[in-house]
Amino acid sequence: MILTVTLNTALDITYRVRSLRPHASHRVTDVTERPGGKGLNVARVLAALGHRVTVTGFAGGTTGHVVREGLTGLHGVSDALVPCAGATRRTIAVVDERTGDTTQLNEPGPAVAPAEWSAFLESYGDLLPGASAVALCGSLPPGVPVGAYAGLVRTARAAGVPVLLDTSGEPLRRGVAARPDMIKPNADELAELTGSHEPLRATQAARRRGARSVVASLGAEGLLAVTPEGRWRAAPPAHVRGNPTGAGDSAVAGLLSGLVEHLPWPDRLARAVALSAATVLAPVAGEFDRAAYEELLGRGVAVTTEAGAA
Repeated sequence: MILTVTLNTALDITYRVRSLRPHASHRVTDVTERPGGKGLNVARVLAALGHRVTVTGFAGGTTGHVVREGLTGLHGVSDALVPCAGATRRTIAVVDERTGDTTQLNEPGPAVAPAEWSAFLESYGDLLPGASAVALCGSLPPGVPVGAYAGLVRTARAAGVPVLLDTSGEPLRRGVAARPDMIKPNADELAELTGSHEPLRATQAARRRGARSVVASLGAEGLLAVTPEGRWRAAPPAHVRGNPTGAGDSAVAGLLSGLVEHLPWPDRLARAVALSAATVLAPVAGEFDRAAYEELLGRGVAVTTEAGAA
């Protein structure tokens, strides 16, 4: 079982409009709702790849109920979300059908009480012994300590469970110091963490701060991985255009599934890039286009060795 942690779960709502214009009324041509938040997106993709997944984090209020109802229909996904009094947030993605661009609106999430945080920590500790790997994903809701991920990384490491951290800002800085097995920042998050805007230099600096392996997401340029085994760049065979919501989460699912399947790094990166691109091509946030994924893998994601020592 793979465990994904989404402390700030969400109900992802995608609106499609013919053309998005500021200061104007719009007629929505299509609307979809899905359980969301980074870790839930990761879980959905992992389950589609055939892995058993347990999701945990917080869910509360009417929106939280809708999220949990949505999880019941996901084959291979088990719900271990912890109840909270506050209402789970919503995220709104507005897709401009004319340009293909997406505008994202993210609510902050519910305030988590100390007793609710304690209940989560107890549940997390109970789930770890049955996990082959754990992903800690996304933002922290109000009330959760800023060093929360650092503590969760240390708990996973003490249990002997490999841990991937995917967050940003101060939670990432503190979490890296706890020595996670892998982090997956984007270019902006990596620059904020290290102070360097040059991706290779920044990934090396992130490793020195404590991460065993760093896989940087560089948007259309694919992934850059710096690991104890070596370093690689991986890119899709062609630029893809569409809705990028959830693309980074699909990359995390590819990396995590490759980890538990003991794939070599080039194969993990090829899978992650193909899944990420196939998610951009999917019409709904947090899903991936399976035909596009298989075609991208078949056409060959370019994975090249980066010169120099790891």
